[in-house]
Amino acid sequence: MTPFLRKLLGMNWPLVASVLFLSIFGVVAVYSTTYFKTDEYWHRQAIWVALGLGVFLATSLIDYRWVRWASLPLYLISVAAIILTYTSLGEEHGGAKCWLRIPGVGTFQPSQLCVISGVVVLALFLSYFRRLPPLLKLSLVGVIIGGPMALILKQPDFGMTMVWVPVVITLIFIAGVPKRYLIALLIFGMGIALPLAMNFGLKDYQRKRIVTFFDPAIDPHGSGWAINQSMIAIGSGGLNGKGFKAPNTQIEQGFLPGTTVHTDYIFSAIGEQWGFLGGVLLLGVFTVLLLSCLFTASQSADEFGLLITAGFTTQIFFHVYQNIGMTVALMPITGLPLPLISYGGTFVIMLMFSLGLVNSVWIHRKVVPE
Repeated sequence: MTPFLRKLLGMNWPLVASVLFLSIFGVVAVYSTTYFKTDEYWHRQAIWVALGLGVFLATSLIDYRWVRWASLPLYLISVAAIILTYTSLGEEHGGAKCWLRIPGVGTFQPSQLCVISGVVVLALFLSYFRRLPPLLKLSLVGVIIGGPMALILKQPDFGMTMVWVPVVITLIFIAGVPKRYLIALLIFGMGIALPLAMNFGLKDYQRKRIVTFFDPAIDPHGSGWAINQSMIAIGSGGLNGKGFKAPNTQIEQGFLPGTTVHTDYIFSAIGEQWGFLGGVLLLGVFTVLLLSCLFTASQSADEFGLLITAGFTTQIFFHVYQNIGMTVALMPITGLPLPLISYGGTFVIMLMFSLGLVNSVWIHRKVVPE
């Protein structure tokens, strides 16, 4: 058996199956929320998914250890791209200037690349310098991520800024930083960093979203409109849902924001059309995906593989929890997409790349590190 065929047959098949299901379901979900207006969105999503699956396969077959050589250049490029969003090349969507237009190519969100490459850089640093004193290690981690986090928050993209928090905590915990340092870090974050970010790093509409989270009825026709309509849509779906492409839905009648129903509020549309059972099925597949990632982490051949797998798993979990949570008023609205389901090319490609690395960790778990 050739090495290529051995790798191909030795994939983490529960991971592959869940990625395929979520990708296809995502195209169907985007279609069901936009078909009555245009075919543009689901056509693009299908193309991005096809490209993403190619990236997933290629990354899976390459030894993940090779990525460490490209991690720092990619991270520096992503930080430079974030800085460029503050120039005339930056584009504003949803109140945040977080998109970069590349002439002749299109737009992409550099913060997505920054998070993915940042996980690899942190995993590389923590695995190579595991013997550093905890305080020095935390200080250097802060140097690595502090600048990008501040730049992303300034855009302002509060959701992508918050993604860093659970990812970094997970990585430094696995890297052996004592719990007392983690507790002190959390106290500092909740007591100082978060209030400063909310008062000086967010725009008025973002602060209103947080206030509305605690009391959706405070402004039912303004900042509370979307979340109230989201819960009405999910609740009206009942057990079995109204059906695929059902007429007279919250989506079709425009009660859910037409500009974000296929991105931020796509789970609301799924709950309305597919009901409680459809939502449970979707969560079940995400559970399979996350458990496959965790099992891969436990079987990793080295600490670098363990850290990147744990980091990507945490990122996906937070996206799922935040996106679904904000549609049912369990979390404030931040605009984070639902992995492989929400419309968007940058996130699909980046996520496929990260999941390909996880699959590569599984395929090369018996390869002795150099």
